[in-house]
Amino acid sequence: MADSPRQPGGFIPPQGGLPSPAPSSASSRAASNLPHPRNSALRPGSNKEDMVRRFVDEKLLYVSRRYVKKFGNPNPGDTVVGFKSFGEVCRELDEIVNVLWKSGTPSLQIPFLLKLASDFTQYVRSFPPSSKASFDLLHKLDHCFASLLSGQDIETSETLPGFENGLRAGMTTTDMVRCRSLVEQTRVLMVEVMSSGEQEEEDDDEDDDDDEDGDETEGGESYDAGGPSWDIDEDELHLDAARIYENTIVHLGKRLGDSLGNSADSGDAAMSNTGMT
Repeated sequence: MADSPRQPGGFIPPQGGLPSPAPSSASSRAASNLPHPRNSALRPGSNKEDMVRRFVDEKLLYVSRRYVKKFGNPNPGDTVVGFKSFGEVCRELDEIVNVLWKSGTPSLQIPFLLKLASDFTQYVRSFPPSSKASFDLLHKLDHCFASLLSGQDIETSETLPGFENGLRAGMTTTDMVRCRSLVEQTRVLMVEVMSSGEQEEEDDDEDDDDDEDGDETEGGESYDAGGPSWDIDEDELHLDAARIYENTIVHLGKRLGDSLGNSADSGDAAMSNTGMT
């Protein structure tokens, strides 16, 4: 299959490509920075639906090939370049999420977003932690899944395209069970990843003070030089990890009849095991 063309600013289909989104106001743009969906879902079997499906399939394959190339030696003239950071992975996946959300078509959004969320859990293990890129993408996915579970945008309360007649177009029980499994897995995994080592985007190794023992911080707060060092950002990471898929958890609980309490408990246990409590 041919590689997905690389175009600045994301996917810009040829003439007559993706249908234009409905006019949007500032209030209808989610805090997660998702595009406003089109007015109605794409007609099943239509050329436009097929075009979106092909684009997402090819883009996911392209991301997978770049991931595999990360572990090999580049060949001269190879048009597929391996990822160098997880931030690059998140940018590629973010583009796919935006296209799917703009399509306003649950029959495309649900299976592809579930696959993308699953791919995320595979890719994130193989790179140094990139907290901002990871949490930004997970926030978008949380918005998408929670909205698809409720049939309306969780921030604007607008009915989503395809849900005009209720939740029949939404997730099946099988989809919801799979989503719950991904939520639980991702919450535990991200705690482990974020506490595993140096951050990709944050380099605070420039402290050349005379605190060779690290007995006192600049602000005068002392700690045991013989114990593990304390990073002020750790509390923030702890909170970010606790918020992963928080809206999805609520709406899965409403649909499946439980509160997904085990998910939170699992996350707390993982934080304890990694020293993030």
